[in-house]
Amino acid sequence: MRPEPSPAMAAERQQLTAARRWVVKIGSALLTNDGLGLARTAIAGWVGQIHELQERGHEIVLVSSGAIAEGMARLGWTHRPRELHRLQAAAAVGQMGLIEAYESCFQRYGRHTAQILLDHDDLSDRKRYLNARRTIGSLIKLGVVPVVNENDTVVTDEIRFGDNDTLAALVANLIEARLLVILTDRDGLYSADPRLHPDAALIHRGRAMDEGLDAIAGGSAGHLGRGGMITKLRAARLAARSGANTLIAGGAVERVLTRIADGETLGTLLVADTEPLVARKQWLAGQLQAKGALTLDAGAVRVVREAGRSLLPVGVLATEGSYSRGDLVRCLAEDGREIARGLSNYSGDETRRILGLPSERIAEVLGYTSDPELIHRDNLVVL
Repeated sequence: MRPEPSPAMAAERQQLTAARRWVVKIGSALLTNDGLGLARTAIAGWVGQIHELQERGHEIVLVSSGAIAEGMARLGWTHRPRELHRLQAAAAVGQMGLIEAYESCFQRYGRHTAQILLDHDDLSDRKRYLNARRTIGSLIKLGVVPVVNENDTVVTDEIRFGDNDTLAALVANLIEARLLVILTDRDGLYSADPRLHPDAALIHRGRAMDEGLDAIAGGSAGHLGRGGMITKLRAARLAARSGANTLIAGGAVERVLTRIADGETLGTLLVADTEPLVARKQWLAGQLQAKGALTLDAGAVRVVREAGRSLLPVGVLATEGSYSRGDLVRCLAEDGREIARGLSNYSGDETRRILGLPSERIAEVLGYTSDPELIHRDNLVVL
């Protein structure tokens, strides 16, 4: 059951998919024939479409899964290992074949590729973040196709993005892309699991920030990848923070990328219908690992969320975690909901000593005043 989109929806789709800069993410199951080795014919097809999009004036950054899955195939493993060192070994082996496949396909069109391996530290450190942004921007200007992947050969659980859907969304924030296309082995988001409910309807359009979609996302990752439809919804919310719309579509659909660019109503479009954050706050919001947490009273929650003001010690009820000055901390309401995050002006130990106090007493308690605010509003992003 696939209800036809309205003319207004089709017109909106045409406008949004005309975005100049795209991030395209391709999942493991598509790239590796569900574990049987690289799907080279399919890769050649996507590469040809990306080349065509570039010829039309689009700028494309590719986020590619598949390194671990390709390594597993090369090593003859049928089940994804649990041990970190074996996962890293598979990634190291598979990365060779994956990049070689992309490079050889793009070379047919006279285009070069560049391998970009990232971990969370690359995006959480401000200098490394800006360096990655400049590097990818330079490659785009040179007409090179950046192929981005998580640095699985050295990454640890503590600095893991979690899945390449999340990585793709953060790359969209990083380079200020206007469209994130997630190609998957399903045609998009359905009203129910189509494998169990044949009458399930494809959802053509939704709001990226609509958390009600989580209830119908269902399904988890396959044996090759870490993601699932729920991670794609979360990625859409991350991408929306920089104003990027997200399109989830079936990677096996014939000429899927060029048809998307033509405005055809394929997959599920999740619209970023909120104002994009300024660049620095996109960086803050995109960081996944916080070093600590602050619990705010109701007045502080209201001031931070509604007035956009700095967080003062007087509005903080409790803190947890071991963090230093400049570390990222989560700001929680009393019911545990995360309402903001930001860079603390004081360490965890210092914060414990001054929480609940007016700013003029900081020097009395600590012997000095670094800043009157616990988190300055310029270093604070409301979620």
